[in-house]
Amino acid sequence: MTDSLQEESDMASESDEPSADIETEEVKPNLSRQQIVERLETLINSSVEEVKDEIEYLKQCYYKLRKQEVESEKARHNADTQDDADTEFVPASDVFEERLKNALQVYKEKKARFLAELEELRAKNLERKQAILDEMSKIINDSDNINKRYNEFQQLQQTFKEITDIPASAVNQMWKNFQHSVEQFYDMLKINKELRDYDFKKNLEQKTTICKAAEALTESDDIIAAFKELQHLHDEWRNIGPVERDLREQIWNRFKDASTVISKRYQAHFEAIKEKEKENEEAKIKLCEKVEGIATDELKSFQSWEDKTKEIVDIQAEWKQIGYTSRKKSSQLYERFRNACDIFFKKKSEYYKTVKSEFAKNLEQKRALCEKAEEMKESTEWQKTTEKYIALQKEWKTVGAVPRKYSDALWKRFISACDYFFERKAKETAGQMEIEKSNLAAKQAIIEKILAIDTDMEGKEAEAELRSLIAEWNNIGFVPFKEKDKLNKAFKAALDKQFEKFNIQNRNARLSAFASTIKDISGGNGSKLHSERDRLLRTYDRMKAELQTYENNMGFFSISSKQGNNIVKEIERKIKKLKDDMQLVIQKIEMIDENMK
Repeated sequence: MTDSLQEESDMASESDEPSADIETEEVKPNLSRQQIVERLETLINSSVEEVKDEIEYLKQCYYKLRKQEVESEKARHNADTQDDADTEFVPASDVFEERLKNALQVYKEKKARFLAELEELRAKNLERKQAILDEMSKIINDSDNINKRYNEFQQLQQTFKEITDIPASAVNQMWKNFQHSVEQFYDMLKINKELRDYDFKKNLEQKTTICKAAEALTESDDIIAAFKELQHLHDEWRNIGPVERDLREQIWNRFKDASTVISKRYQAHFEAIKEKEKENEEAKIKLCEKVEGIATDELKSFQSWEDKTKEIVDIQAEWKQIGYTSRKKSSQLYERFRNACDIFFKKKSEYYKTVKSEFAKNLEQKRALCEKAEEMKESTEWQKTTEKYIALQKEWKTVGAVPRKYSDALWKRFISACDYFFERKAKETAGQMEIEKSNLAAKQAIIEKILAIDTDMEGKEAEAELRSLIAEWNNIGFVPFKEKDKLNKAFKAALDKQFEKFNIQNRNARLSAFASTIKDISGGNGSKLHSERDRLLRTYDRMKAELQTYENNMGFFSISSKQGNNIVKEIERKIKKLKDDMQLVIQKIEMIDENMK
């Protein structure tokens, strides 16, 4: 093989573009889908060669915009139907898609014809180039007249170079044959040495310029553009004739060395992309596993479902922040992730359907309680009816939550009937009211005594004083019904204030005070202890029902607004307080049980 043939063999190996499976950069169109379709309908009337890249780009833009539109519709749908999970999301029809497909079909057919014509042209060009090589061989073999046919040979070279488009599979071999013929011609040519040296010098200058350009590309920050430019330099190199034999290897090695540096950087660039894609793939697999690992069977309340929903939304946001993966993995991973999310939201929807059924049942129960309360409100059997109303109120607390739009109205209806009866009872039992007013004044006085305890008093002494006042409070009878809750709150607030002031543990102090009360009660025949124990059990059941109501209601409040967040915090505070109070009631019951042994 001659030196020039060796050059072309090496050059071919250097020009092989590395295989890289990468995703295109994210498309950021500035046109609407309608504008894209209109632009496509215009472009398909132009030359395929001129518009092929733009058409492909516009097609990607269109489907990118369509995907974003569907995702936005779905997000709005999920937000609007959060309380009505029965509604299935169906994206709006694409009014432009048929026009898009028609335009692309026209372009596809036109492109197919263009490619067929191009292949036919390339085949003809290949035949023309081969015919030129045959003519060049005839001149080379005509050794007697080779000097005379110099210009003819030069013209054949020029014509050969002007024919550029041939089948890709034949490019390298065709150029090798051409260079071989040129080298044979110059080797055999008996022309003026000055003319030969002039051609060699001119070719050396051109190849040196190409070497400098290639060496400059090795420092380029844009390796993709540098690699593409290198291919153009290789094309130019092929079109330049040989240099002096002694310089051929030297000038080729210089060009080859620069080409090698650029090719290695190009390969390293895509290897780095593949490595990053692998990292992104692993990160997305972890997110898939995280969603798939959510134990939906353990989610038993609205709040637990909403907490996990927020977690899913956060994971989806994290997914969007992760970069591209390889094309062969991208769709597979996305389908896996989307399927895991869809399964979660489907189960959430099924849970909400079940709860809605419970809400309907609770609604009927509370309506029935309202009707019972309204039926009795005109009764004059004060004691018997009072007991019935108390039983109704207890039953009300055991009934679960109802839809928010009915909750307030039902409660007002129920409590209005209760208040109506007890106001009538109060008017009819004026004597009892006087006693209750007296009891009210006595309890108010105890509150004032609690608040007036001297701050200089020792902690144990203050605790003993508080126990005494608590016992005195418990010995006082009923107070007016409307004042009961307000009075009890004031009493508790006064105790809490003094507990904090004297650094008395709240629960221990209450238990200590309660122990004193139990001691007083146990001095009798024991029936009072049983009565107190039953009262505490009823209190515990009421608290438990109230706790369940609060926990269920947590699922109805959105924390996306400031108001919703404040309501949630208030409910959380009440839940914590209820749990503490329930623990205190249990300890009181245990204390009674000890005294009853």
